[in-house]
Amino acid sequence: MTDASMHETPRKSSIHTIDARTKQRNASESRFKAYGIAAIALGLFFLVVLFVSIVRSGLPAFTKTVVEVEFTLTQEQFEQAESQLMKTGAYQDLFIAGIQSQLDARNIDVQADPAALERLLGKIGGDIRAFYSENPGMVGEPHVFGLSASSRVDGYFNGRVTRETLVDSRFLQASDLDLVDALFEAGIIKSAFNWGFITGADSGVDNPGGAGIGVSVVGSFFMMLVVLVLSLPIGVAASIYLEEFAPKNRWTDLIEVNISNLAAVPSIVFGILGLAVFIQFMHLPQSAPLVGGLVLTLMTLPTIIISTRASLKSVPPSIRDAALGVGASKMQAVFHHVLPLAMPGILTGTIIGLAQALGETAPLLLIGMVGFVARGYPDGFVGGFVEPNSAMPAQIYTWAARADASFYDKAWGGIIVLLVFLLTMNIIAIILRRRFERRW
Repeated sequence: MTDASMHETPRKSSIHTIDARTKQRNASESRFKAYGIAAIALGLFFLVVLFVSIVRSGLPAFTKTVVEVEFTLTQEQFEQAESQLMKTGAYQDLFIAGIQSQLDARNIDVQADPAALERLLGKIGGDIRAFYSENPGMVGEPHVFGLSASSRVDGYFNGRVTRETLVDSRFLQASDLDLVDALFEAGIIKSAFNWGFITGADSGVDNPGGAGIGVSVVGSFFMMLVVLVLSLPIGVAASIYLEEFAPKNRWTDLIEVNISNLAAVPSIVFGILGLAVFIQFMHLPQSAPLVGGLVLTLMTLPTIIISTRASLKSVPPSIRDAALGVGASKMQAVFHHVLPLAMPGILTGTIIGLAQALGETAPLLLIGMVGFVARGYPDGFVGGFVEPNSAMPAQIYTWAARADASFYDKAWGGIIVLLVFLLTMNIIAIILRRRFERRW
């Protein structure tokens, strides 16, 4: 070995030079970032598709087709109709004649067939007679009647029913669409916002156009009151005891394991428990929001306890030690220092648990809140808890299970209302968390 080879200087590497291993690590990091971006983009894509599908399918529930006819009933016609044996039929004939006169005034050559109008509007004679019986001063005065068209006519304007797919039935015939088009051209048929869907009640299986979700919203409200009043104090108290005061032994370990297991139990099991205990054993009223609230309280408690314990654990031990160091008792340290700092997480977990309970359907199936058709609002505050009622998810399930395709629009519309409530509750949780959050 020569002296030159022994004293050969090693080749120096620069930090500005990227070697092969660094390139490999950079490429791996770039691929991981690309995978993450692709996953987020895919999730957002499906979220947008779901949102568009819900909105597109549910918007028809918030509109209705209205037949607006200006009708004047003279005193002579009123006396003549009241003198006949079939009074409602006489009022219906007079109203049909009024529609025909408006078509003739607009030079639209279509006959207002009484049978076709009955399929479009139903038996309207009773409504006309009831109006003039309650308002006798309107006899001889013009009045605009806004009558809801049938669900098939709604479907025709929404695109669900077409001339090619329509099959003649007692509800609607293909020839009736000529009259519908003529009424639309004359400005008699219009689309209007369906306030009845938001404020109304279920109308049964034969009247999808008159179905509303308002009563079910009230039922869900009373159920959530029961869940909030029971689950929040019980869940928070249990969490404080287990996390701060309970001794660490096999019994508390068993309780913690069972709480975690209860959080994973299917919700329908809680429905069976509620049916056996609250209805069959305690004889509480079936289909009542009180029973539904008790069942959902049992289902929500594990979620609240787990989230509350996690919030208490997140408070630094130095807070407890500092409080005890200045002479505070264990309870004073917990309630005066630890609990206020954990409050944002407790409120967030509680509202998330309530939002989960608001959308549950399976427990309500077992206690009869799906089989009951709520036709009116409860009588008073106490009646809201004990009178039979329905809930939003149960009402949506009922509409989706009916044979009439018009109820599908109502089901999608109910999903929109339910999502609005869920989003509102989650927004409240975020606001409360930021409002009560403290830095240390």
